[in-house]
Amino acid sequence: MTDHRPHASARCRAWLRRALVVLCLLTPAAQAADLLLSTAGDTTTLQQFGSALAAARPADRVRIVPLNEMPPLEQMPGNTRLILFGQSALAWRLESSYGPPTLVLQVNKTQAHETLGGRQPANLSVLWQDPAPHRQLRLLKHLLPSAKRVGVLHDPHSEFLIPELRQAASELGLQIVAQAWPDTRDNNPVIRLLGASDVLLAVADDDLYNPLTAKTLLLTSYGQQHALIGPSAGFVRAGSLASTYGDQNDWLVTLDRVLDQAPAQWPAGIYSNTFKVLGNPQVARTLGITLPSDAELARHLSQGDTP
Repeated sequence: MTDHRPHASARCRAWLRRALVVLCLLTPAAQAADLLLSTAGDTTTLQQFGSALAAARPADRVRIVPLNEMPPLEQMPGNTRLILFGQSALAWRLESSYGPPTLVLQVNKTQAHETLGGRQPANLSVLWQDPAPHRQLRLLKHLLPSAKRVGVLHDPHSEFLIPELRQAASELGLQIVAQAWPDTRDNNPVIRLLGASDVLLAVADDDLYNPLTAKTLLLTSYGQQHALIGPSAGFVRAGSLASTYGDQNDWLVTLDRVLDQAPAQWPAGIYSNTFKVLGNPQVARTLGITLPSDAELARHLSQGDTP
């Protein structure tokens, strides 16, 4: 009788090789995700961001859907990754305990705290719009090496930020001097803080730092030769000395890195991995401060930067 077992074994090995090849070909498709971008109101501002994200992640499907046209969260497929923009979109996501892994952008810590309260929902990660505190403080120390007491105004919405700032400041040999400013029509708290500090650090709190408060706050600070650092590139253009910030390209780099990870590994909150610096030369001259170029400041802060 002829023994066919060697031929059967060879056929089995050939079949396994073909199966492995097919599996390798299918793996990228299995890992592909449906990236669903949404915001409240007009979505035209997301078009450029969505196009850039699609170019960075060609294996994924990128779609933009207005928030009021989104399907129910519990009906979204398992490979969906929600990418939401703004505080209203964050609030919408919290309406259900179900739903796909979600990343939220264009929300600062004060806004997120107001919306989330003490909750830390599963499958939800916020990419903070705020500048990272340790970067802001390193920028401050580089520009004003003799400053030791860092004044920080806060209201009830932003008071929770003080412990994080104190931790970052202590690592740099700086002291945070916190001052409540519950009524922005009353300038006395600002004057008291100026007398107890060497420089002011602005936090991302729209109730304190907005077009209505900018003029009085900046004139009062500079009247006492105090620089103001932060809280954003927009406020630097309005008259603060300098700030770190993240633009669209920075957020695309960070978002791309996070999406490469399994959602279970996403942090509850993350600052942009890359960043830029904007300084105000006119303000620097007024205060007698030497202001390096924006690129030079960014390079300096990037050295030894920590997440």
